[in-house]
Amino acid sequence: MTDNTKAHIVVIGNEKGGTGKSTLAMHLAIKLMYENFNIAVIDLDGRQCSLSKYIENRRRFCNNHQISLPIPLHYIFEPRDDQSNIKELDSLINDLAAKFDAIIIDTPGSKNYLFEQAHKYPHTLVTPIGDSLVDLSSIADIDPDSGEIIRPGPYAEFVWDTKKYLAAHGLPYLNWVVCGNKISPIRSNNKIAVFAKLENLAKLYGFRFCQGLKDRVIYKELFLDGLTVLDLSHEKLHRRMNLSHLAAKMELNSLAEFIFAKPC
Repeated sequence: MTDNTKAHIVVIGNEKGGTGKSTLAMHLAIKLMYENFNIAVIDLDGRQCSLSKYIENRRRFCNNHQISLPIPLHYIFEPRDDQSNIKELDSLINDLAAKFDAIIIDTPGSKNYLFEQAHKYPHTLVTPIGDSLVDLSSIADIDPDSGEIIRPGPYAEFVWDTKKYLAAHGLPYLNWVVCGNKISPIRSNNKIAVFAKLENLAKLYGFRFCQGLKDRVIYKELFLDGLTVLDLSHEKLHRRMNLSHLAAKMELNSLAEFIFAKPC
């Protein structure tokens, strides 16, 4: 894929499930749409369909309540045994890239050929990660006794191969962002240690790290209605925003600004 396209392509990826990729993809898409950008999203996890269900819930909520909320153009892909839809995905992205301001691609939580193909497109790669050593293992293997970094984790190695692929095809340097997601609001030694290691790994592996989003009940509550924290202030929703909602909105805005800031 050449880089003479209009759209900024964002891939949400991590070789681990349960890190909140779909929730993050949805919130980033709606954030950009509220800023009047034209957005398309692609769900490559056609079996679990978390992002697709989120969007379906949003459409149903809008229809049932006769309310107009931004909804991105949406496509879904499911793995095939013969991998015959790779060309279809490639053609779709090239077509969308000429018409949209940004394309957000949500990947599966484990590696398959669609996961691998998605990583050939991004200008920005966003990797959400929890504040646990289990989640950290996808980025680096850590010695349990010394706490020293032994080797890159499987996903970090895969991203290194991705960077080499993009460079070999004359594409821009990948803006890789690792962000905390579903982070415990409780200050703990474990969280401090994980974040300290990620700060060090950022220098070694070439990503930018930010603490990202805390684990808040509001994200779980909003899914069934297809809403995001950015929708809560809509006058027709008649929902009172509490301090937690305001904090979530501020965190999301800060994260989006960090993701789309130009790397130094």
